Amino acid sequence: MEFFLTILVLLALIGLSNIINHFVPFIPVPLVQIALGAGLAILPFGGDVHLEPELFFILFIAPLLFNDGKNVSRAALWKLRTPILLLALGLVFVTVAVGGYLINWLIPSIPLPAAFALAAILSPTDVVAVGAMASRVKLPKRIMHLLEGEGLMNDASGLVAFQVAVAATVTGVFSIVDATFQFLLVALGGLFVGTFIAFLIIRLRVLVRRLGMEDITIHMLIQILTPFVIFYIAEHFHLSGILAVVAGGIVHAIERDREESPNQQLKVVSKSTWTVILYLLNGLVFVLLGLQIPKVAKAIIQDPNFNNGQVLFYILIITVFLLVLRFIWVMVSWSVGWYYKNNKHLKPEPRSIGIITVSGVRGAVTLAGAFSIPYTLDNGSDFPERSLIIFLAAGVILLTLVAASILLPVIAKTEKAPKKPERNTKEVKARIKVHKAAIQRLKREMTEENRGAALSLISTYNTTINNIIVKTHPLEVSENKQYEEEIRLLALQAKGKLVEKLLKEEKIDRETAYICLEHTHKLEMAVTNRVRYKLLVSWMRFKKVLLLLVRIFSPNKQALRKQSLRRRSKVNKVRIQMIEEAIKVIKENMNEENRMISLAIISEYHRSMARLRKESTEYNSRKRKKATRDLCYKAFHTERETVQELYEKGEITREIAHNIRKDIALREALTIEENGY
Repeated sequence: MEFFLTILVLLALIGLSNIINHFVPFIPVPLVQIALGAGLAILPFGGDVHLEPELFFILFIAPLLFNDGKNVSRAALWKLRTPILLLALGLVFVTVAVGGYLINWLIPSIPLPAAFALAAILSPTDVVAVGAMASRVKLPKRIMHLLEGEGLMNDASGLVAFQVAVAATVTGVFSIVDATFQFLLVALGGLFVGTFIAFLIIRLRVLVRRLGMEDITIHMLIQILTPFVIFYIAEHFHLSGILAVVAGGIVHAIERDREESPNQQLKVVSKSTWTVILYLLNGLVFVLLGLQIPKVAKAIIQDPNFNNGQVLFYILIITVFLLVLRFIWVMVSWSVGWYYKNNKHLKPEPRSIGIITVSGVRGAVTLAGAFSIPYTLDNGSDFPERSLIIFLAAGVILLTLVAASILLPVIAKTEKAPKKPERNTKEVKARIKVHKAAIQRLKREMTEENRGAALSLISTYNTTINNIIVKTHPLEVSENKQYEEEIRLLALQAKGKLVEKLLKEEKIDRETAYICLEHTHKLEMAVTNRVRYKLLVSWMRFKKVLLLLVRIFSPNKQALRKQSLRRRSKVNKVRIQMIEEAIKVIKENMNEENRMISLAIISEYHRSMARLRKESTEYNSRKRKKATRDLCYKAFHTERETVQELYEKGEITREIAHNIRKDIALREALTIEENGY
């Protein structure tokens, strides 16, 4: 029961971290989660979660890297293969070699093999932490792909180098030949095993589908278990489980792209399920990291052999060394590539080098690796300075996270608001995308039962889109009266032809056709002759008053009312078809010159159509309200998802996203108030 309560508390902290980030957006979520985890550990009643490195890697790192491998751009990985390998292999081994000697010189109590082990576990960057940091700023796509590729590869190279260094410390034996052979075996073997098992799992899924088992639950279970199975089998044969799950993710991405008849429902469920899983795992990684820090710090603070200020100085020196070495490595390799290729587009850019340098964040992989250091050597003595090594690793993780959170927004300069015209343009485009996404969702949700409500909402969204477009070009609308008259007459002619066609095909009766044609005739007069139109409108209003008096004083007024409602329902159905025909004709004749005025007229037609549909369904208002309520909720949910997606892709700023979300909330509240639900 205690373990269950601990899990609930950790999940609650993840939710709390996002609430805090909403009010304090300049502090990255990972730092908030680490702080909450550390705060929980300090409390007297706080949970004491022991970090099992092997369990941590398979439970957290495996699914996270599998998802990254599945979603990373393969074209970008291949295009950037050289710089990725230079960072993931070259920089890792240089960090181990140079960092090992530096740490041994700085802290003589840590023997050289153990110093190499510490440098090795500090060498890999954390792809999860990098992704969390990058969500706050809009990094150039090329740099983001480079960082993702590095994060996917350097975990394996760093951990293999770490295992070799730990083995040398424990046994006292080290061979460069054996170490090189072991690295190649572990890395290449992991890639092969991951690819092979992923292929077998894909064939299993295909076989299940061929047997007629399209159950979403079974397929989702296979998807969720895949990274754990791949990682476990690779580690069982002492190969790189990390590279195995990355390879497995890439294979699944290739299979997804080549799938001829994908199950759309499975895709939707899969995306939603993985979103929740990744959200929880990402949060738990940093909360667990925070839980370990007080315990690690306590062992050093209470040890009289260590000077606390001096240990903090060691952390600072090691962190600065890692950043400086990374900066020099990136700059030199970039400059060499530019020199030999003689390409001005490859010329080193200080800003880009700075972004790549600061993005070298260390994370939970480093701490989990440090905790996997054995307590004793083969001769039975204690592993030299194990507690100090873990504390130094934790300190470097925190310092790199803080450095990235402060420096990345400054270097990337993405939080700076764009110029007003550019921001307005981005917001207009974003709003249109959000409304179009809602329309697509409504079309997917449309059934025979909710067709009227769905079409009415779609019409409202189309009207809103057209209004947004028209408002951005107000002068073009007001200055083109000639275009307006031509388009309106064209639409009215299309309406009249449709009514004549329906009458000829005996799909409507003569009385309905006469009423519809009379209405079209009035509108034509309104366009061509305003005076005659006003006279006609006055006559029609007088005639309506006479008919109303007849109904009031007629002995059969109930029968007359029912007859009038039936006639109106017939007329409204035909008028909706007429409007659809008019919109179709306007769109067919739309060009660059009359585009704005055409959209304005289409917007008017959509409003009229929405009003007619609402009127024609009033007889069943309760059923309609329920259908409208359900569709509205789904449409608003899709709008919010689209806003978040645009923000995560960097297409809109935080300010624009906030404005659109506020607008969605307002419209949702007004819709609920107007419909009474």
